[in-house]
Amino acid sequence: MNEISKTRAQQRADHIRIFREELGRLEGEGVVALSAEQREAIARHHDALLAGYTQAFDIDRDQQAKQLSLGMRVASFLGALALAASVFFLFNQYWGLFPTAVQVVLLIVASVVSLGATFWVGQRDSSGYFTKLAAMVALACFVLNIALLGGMFNITPSDHAFVAWAALALLLAYTFDLRLLLAAGILCIISFVSTRLASWSGMHWIDFAERPENFFPAGILMLLLPVAFSHERFTGFASIYRVTGLLTLLLPILVLSSWGSASYLPFSDGVVEFLYQVLGFGLCAAAVWWGVRGEHPEAVNTGTMFFVIFLWARFFDWWWQIMPRFVFFLIIALTAILFILVMKRLRAGVRAVGGGK
Repeated sequence: MNEISKTRAQQRADHIRIFREELGRLEGEGVVALSAEQREAIARHHDALLAGYTQAFDIDRDQQAKQLSLGMRVASFLGALALAASVFFLFNQYWGLFPTAVQVVLLIVASVVSLGATFWVGQRDSSGYFTKLAAMVALACFVLNIALLGGMFNITPSDHAFVAWAALALLLAYTFDLRLLLAAGILCIISFVSTRLASWSGMHWIDFAERPENFFPAGILMLLLPVAFSHERFTGFASIYRVTGLLTLLLPILVLSSWGSASYLPFSDGVVEFLYQVLGFGLCAAAVWWGVRGEHPEAVNTGTMFFVIFLWARFFDWWWQIMPRFVFFLIIALTAILFILVMKRLRAGVRAVGGGK
């Protein structure tokens, strides 16, 4: 399946729906009047396009179909997680009943069969819902394969397992355009990069989360990947990279802004917390600016959300103990109003620039 064609087919179907609605309004307002032959030719051409797209790519032809597809995506997501958990607990409950040789064979067979089933289902499932279920089972079987085999043969746990898990998750994600598997692969990459940095700094890799700064290189890497490599063929992949990159940067900064003792920096806790407070506000503002300039709404939303969280945290630290409660919440309300006014000015500026092009 050509993934760029699938994405563009859905976009074209959306454009056709919007065109038909607007054409109906324009005709009703007397702005334009098409002849019966023109209207029929346009409708016939659009119907043929939609029929072909629906047969090849299982697109949503109208708003009702979009709403149903959203429900199916949610059900597919929950079903994939539940099915993967079912496989895990199935192995966990009956694993001790089998001898070692049978356990090894079962692990290998489960991984190979589930992976083969994923490719078999993927070739026949144009919607992708059942492919997501099969892919999650394949990933769960592979994770169990490495984890249980390591335990059976008393192999020292290593963070290199994240590389293998990430490789399979990304393979399935890019082969079948699965955002859930992409997120799983990204989490594995973030974990591996963070554990490597912890190991190089002298920590045990399992304790990597004790130093939030270990996550910074992984966050920067996630932001750079959609810039270095085009993801136009894959639905929403670039957005997932941007959101996970910002979260991997902003969450540790939020922690360090209130917990300076966890930092590598050779300064007092108060100095470290102040530096990360400034960095947090600056990075949130930069994320909003970058999102507006690059038309990345997910970056705008993430930056705005964390800006508000940082602001609330600072207000609580500064004034909660010394102010009457009504004054504290009044300041919060006034700050929210100010923020809305600033965002309105920003939106007006963006519209002015867009209208001038």
